[in-house]
Amino acid sequence: MGENKLVLLPSPAVGHIITMVEMGKLLFRRHSDTSAAHFSITILLPGPASAPAVDACIKSVEASGLDIEFRRLPRVDPPTDNDGPEDFTSLLMQKLMPHVKYAVADIQRLSAAPVAALIVDFFATGALDFTRELGVPCYVYFTTSAAFLALMLYLPTLHENFPMEFEEMEEAVHIPGVCPILPLSMPAPFMSKKSGRYTCFVHHGRRFCELDGIIINTFAELQPETLRAVEKGLCVPGRWMPPVFPVGPVLASHVDGGGASNGRLRRHECLAWLDEQPAGSVVFLCFGSRGSFEAAQVAEMAKGLERSGHRFLWALRVASLKEAELVMRQPEEPSRLEEVLPKGFTERTKGRGMVLASWAPQADILAHLAVRGFVTHCGWNSCLESLWFGVPMLGWPLYAEQHLNAVVMAEDIGWDNLKAF
Repeated sequence: MGENKLVLLPSPAVGHIITMVEMGKLLFRRHSDTSAAHFSITILLPGPASAPAVDACIKSVEASGLDIEFRRLPRVDPPTDNDGPEDFTSLLMQKLMPHVKYAVADIQRLSAAPVAALIVDFFATGALDFTRELGVPCYVYFTTSAAFLALMLYLPTLHENFPMEFEEMEEAVHIPGVCPILPLSMPAPFMSKKSGRYTCFVHHGRRFCELDGIIINTFAELQPETLRAVEKGLCVPGRWMPPVFPVGPVLASHVDGGGASNGRLRRHECLAWLDEQPAGSVVFLCFGSRGSFEAAQVAEMAKGLERSGHRFLWALRVASLKEAELVMRQPEEPSRLEEVLPKGFTERTKGRGMVLASWAPQADILAHLAVRGFVTHCGWNSCLESLWFGVPMLGWPLYAEQHLNAVVMAEDIGWDNLKAF
């Protein structure tokens, strides 16, 4: 039994679960380098969240021998009255809080060691309602960029000072430490202040000042000015700013160029296909666990890829599920591809193109020498993986904070700054 116990609580979104697990593994690696003291981690899995990427991640941890265990929380009825995936996730995590409290208290009761900290997803600040009672410090793990953290912290101030809708503002939105953001590039959930999607972010932004600390998936060399502004409290005027701990980039540590973890996991078929392609010849298109397109869009994208003459690997999802449902599971509809792709497309592009209708091992693909470009939704995990492997990005932001990420990557970070490290 570990001398200290950490409890981690991700939200049910695929990207949030994986990066939380990887952050736990990172804590193990860094802690073992600096201290002989031992600790163990319990990761609380919310509800029925399951996807191939999550399953592969869990199997990788279980095969690693690390002192990390998974505990699935009881299922709760998903909220039916919500304004979209962010509001859905926030309400779902709040409904789970009694079970989270019981799990943390149970871990304390069964363990000879205290729970040193509860680290929660940024949609789960409701844990602050009971952590003081249990005597457990509460931290948030912020899975996206320092720019979005600055915006969330500053959002209550913006809300008070600018009551109009962002799209009605005539000038750019100014956030301490962040380049000016055009109103239409603000995160999609913020575009209607009457929606639950917006008010849940205002709520969580206020509660961040009650935390014992904020752990964030970025690093000082990538976003120095933004992190300085956040740490100095410029984003929370008149309020206390908890300490910030940049621990990024948090990437899938099982990546070894072969797409398997020490040979224990089956190598994805697309990697064998990439092995047959010339170095630097393939463009990879992937839009995250929730990124999907209508049939008409898919048809136009297919025509463009076919006419380009270039090699491509396309992870494609077709819109069909309600947006909130995509938080709970990762859609896989291979049978629908034939319905939306142009007739004969697969045959005409055979040999130089491959379409995946299910989960793709994104980090392994970006690490492959055959891949030269990445068409991405600009999710933060994708941005970090692309930077890590040196693959140029073409941004196609779709939802959440992805428009903000695209602006920050182009304006705040930029190629000149990237060359510095």
